Amino acid sequence: MLTKVFVAVALVAMAGAAPTDVYGHQEDYKSQPIPYQFGYGVHDDYSGNDFGQTETSDGHTVKGSYSVKLPDGRKQIVNYIADHIGGYRAEVTYQGKAHHPSHAVHAAPSYHSEPAYHSEPTYHSAPSYH
Repeated sequence: MLTKVFVAVALVAMAGAAPTDVYGHQEDYKSQPIPYQFGYGVHDDYSGNDFGQTETSDGHTVKGSYSVKLPDGRKQIVNYIADHIGGYRAEVTYQGKAHHPSHAVHAAPSYHSEPAYHSEPTYHSAPSYH
């Protein structure tokens, strides 16, 4: 009887000492927020590309802005703030005046493949034997 009680106590002690996470993770496995900042920009007169972005974070709130030149000539600017409480909030503004080309836009030329030569069928008469 004493052996049964000893085994039961040992099993209870082992169950209490066993980790609750079978994979061995720490309870707080999330990393701490790290402040950061970055930015980039592209301005190419030849292709007409003009866009960029800047962003900063204090580890809890992200603030930033991005912009792009639109085909109508305006520049679209989006300023935003994002956090775990308010979510993503953005304000969109435009700079410049929209304009459209005054000349007609023509479709790009299309190319059709054609055979390099045109051959007519050739008929030979059957040989005649005398």
